[in-house]
Parts: sequence; C-alpha cells; structure tokens
Amino acid sequence: MQRILVVDDDQHIRELLELYLQKEGYQVLLAGDGPEAISLALEYKPDMILLDVMLPGKSGLQVCQEIRSKLSTPIIMISAKGEEMDRITGLDLGADDYIAKPFSPREVLARVKAVLRRSNESDGDEQQEMRRGNLYINMTQWVVQVEGHGIVLTPKETELLWHLARYANRLFSREQLLQSVWGYEYFGDARTVDVHIKRLRQKLSVAEAKGWQIRTIWGEGYKFEVE
Repeated sequence: MQRILVVDDDQHIRELLELYLQKEGYQVLLAGDGPEAISLALEYKPDMILLDVMLPGKSGLQVCQEIRSKLSTPIIMISAKGEEMDRITGLDLGADDYIAKPFSPREVLARVKAVLRRSNESDGDEQQEMRRGNLYINMTQWVVQVEGHGIVLTPKETELLWHLARYANRLFSREQLLQSVWGYEYFGDARTVDVHIKRLRQKLSVAEAKGWQIRTIWGEGYKFEVE
C-alpha cells in the first residue's frame, strides 16, 4: 500500500484529503506543522508528500528544502491562489508540482495518481540508461552525469531530461511535456515546465555540454538537440 503524507495546518483540509485518499486505497499520514512534517517524512519515508506552503513552525518552503536534501520523495506543493512566487520558489527548491487553493479533491487525486504512475512506469522501462554526447542518464539508479560529473536532480527533473533526451531533436510544447512527463492534461499554467527547464540548465551547466543542448524554440516549446 502506498503511503502519502498530507501536511496542512487546516484540520478540515487534512481530513478531507485523508478521506479521498483512503477511499483510493492509500495509507495516509497527517501533519499540521512544519517540524511534524519533517519528522514523519524522515521516519516513514512516504511515497508522496502533499505540502501546504503556509505552515506554523516552519514554512512549507523550508520543509520542502529540508526534506529534499535528504529524500527524493515526490512533493506536490499546495498554495493559496495568487501566491505565484511561493509556487515558483517551491519548484526551485525541488517540488515536483503544485496545486492552487481552492482545489477540487478530484484534481488532487488526479495529480497524485499521475505522479505515482510516472514513477512506477519509469521503474519498469526496458531501457534504463542512455548516452547523448557527454551526457549519461541511468533511470535505475537515478544517476545523471555530464563529462563524468555527477548532477543531483529531483525525480521530476530527471524524468523531464530523460523524456527530452529519449526523443532527441523532437520539439515538445509545454502542454505536451505536462501530459507526457507530469501525466495529466494541461490545466492552464505551463510555468511548471519553464521552471524545471531553468533548473535543469543551471544544474547541468557544471560541465560543458558536448554534442547536445536543451533548446528553447520561442513560442513553441523545447527540444533536446543533438549534433
């Protein structure tokens, strides 16, 4: 049974999400503040974390940063509508996705299932490693290297890089990447893809790319271009 940690200081939201997740067969852990969330995450190592941005004790952003430094558990941030900078910062800190309040519990379930499904599919892929120029990706061990330098990526960053490199020289729109990598239909905000691409470029820049690059096609999307 897959385990999900729900972190929110609003008891009603915690209980609502717990009800819907349990109906879908998930085991649910609940936390109402930042320190409790970190403690439960490190002790039980859940398969996914739903994490509110506004928390007492430690903010959701601080919790995300601390958990991400120790675990690769997928994290979906929950933020109040209009708090775009918090959502972007959460993605920068390693969150895999975000949902804006007010939300539909069904949308949350769709996001949870999509992220977990993608994780399970990547575990079962026949092809588990790939080389593109001096870039090496191993999805079994979640290893990414450029010119032999190890690159620390979040699971979602690794999946995005893998998908682009797997279909080298193919142009993907942001909406296509949301559907293929995140596993859900386009909900209206493609900034998630832009932030992940920005983070990938920053992290991969520790060594010079030889024979490949992630290109932005303005107004169209992105592609992994190989010589």
